[in-house]
Amino acid sequence: MAEINITPLTDIFLVLLIIFMVTSSVMSQLGVNVNLPKASHSIAESQAEGVIITLLPGGKVQINQRAVSLSDTTFEKSLKVAFQKTSSRLVILEGDRETFLGSAIEIMDRARKEGADKFAIATMPAAQKSE
Repeated sequence: MAEINITPLTDIFLVLLIIFMVTSSVMSQLGVNVNLPKASHSIAESQAEGVIITLLPGGKVQINQRAVSLSDTTFEKSLKVAFQKTSSRLVILEGDRETFLGSAIEIMDRARKEGADKFAIATMPAAQKSE
């Protein structure tokens, strides 16, 4: 009498289910939709080690995807906490095209006071020219 053992097949399906669950949760947390300016060279995703400060239209600011206010000391406190979580002192500034340069300068000045020593501005790669 021949029998089919389905235990290994069940194990494979459970492992696949776990893989899909993990990847779907990562894919749903991609971040804020910011309309970045274009440049010929952009920051690689592998260089995203550091603190990401996002300037949104309307004067809103986020540090590592958490909303903060520039008007009080919340910005400095949140920046200190973000620097404690990473070994890098790099600040990556993501600014929507509609944000003002004055806001970016103010954020960079306040971040330098909190210990930032490097700054990068996130951009999208420019569209390739067809020849």
